[in-house]
Amino acid sequence: MVNSDTKVDLCGITLDNPVIAASGTFGYGHEFAELFDINVLGAFSCKGTTLNARFGNPTPRIAECAAGMLNSVGLQNPGVNKVVSEELPKLKKVYRKKIMANVSGFSVDEYVKVSRVFDKEDIVGWLEINVSCPNVHGGGLSFGTDPTVAAKVTAAVKKATVKPVIIKFSPNVTDIVRIAKAVEDAGADGISLINTLVGMRIDLKTRKPVLKNVTGGLSGPAIFPVALNMVYKTSKAVGIPVVAMGGVSCAEDVIEMILAGATAVEVGAANLIDPFACKNIIENLPSVMEKYGVKSLKEIRGLS
Repeated sequence: MVNSDTKVDLCGITLDNPVIAASGTFGYGHEFAELFDINVLGAFSCKGTTLNARFGNPTPRIAECAAGMLNSVGLQNPGVNKVVSEELPKLKKVYRKKIMANVSGFSVDEYVKVSRVFDKEDIVGWLEINVSCPNVHGGGLSFGTDPTVAAKVTAAVKKATVKPVIIKFSPNVTDIVRIAKAVEDAGADGISLINTLVGMRIDLKTRKPVLKNVTGGLSGPAIFPVALNMVYKTSKAVGIPVVAMGGVSCAEDVIEMILAGATAVEVGAANLIDPFACKNIIENLPSVMEKYGVKSLKEIRGLS
């Protein structure tokens, strides 16, 4: 019998295992509950939520590629008030753990307003602040590309909530460690990385970009080595928990991310290929831990 300790502590909340379904790949949870008991998850991050409803980008907005996929969905969601009034009540009927509320915005004020709404919800354990959004008041560049701006968002959200604040980074920056230190100094309780890499595909028949938006976010196994490197560097530079993601598709990947310094691990694109991906990873984790002589995940964090 496998007797492995899969529990981890994320910002003061104990997870049964480190596997978290990533934002944008697990809807608002209740959709997957029709397939399996989603309480097997460590947690999950809900679909990126903005202040107002968004239809998202024009189609086509999904493109396949070797070892991954591109998406330019564009934060399609019903807005935070409908999420709270319609989606969360459905979720509470099938899920008894805490979720991450993934917060997106196009100004500091929007981040704050969405965070205040989620702060009132008991089912929300953490706020995952996506600073990959374009700063409409700052020339359109992502909030996460500038350490000063990322810190400003962090400080503002911290004042708006009593829940742990985890800042989700874009990998499309020159120095991710500098930005990580800036948000840590501004009060962030944790960091999650990496979000998708920028990529594109061209249709050889039409000779035009496959995506209507031209570029999209690359996810899937192709980005795992990039993500692992960024998790490794960032976890050594900061003293707050790191939630790793980027191409994770099996239990071995989870252990590798924890060895690199991650406290918990999000699974994203794999859910779009196989809706049972998280469940399978969680079920396989104890035996893979036993195979590599790992008795407790907490004990191996950052050992690489």
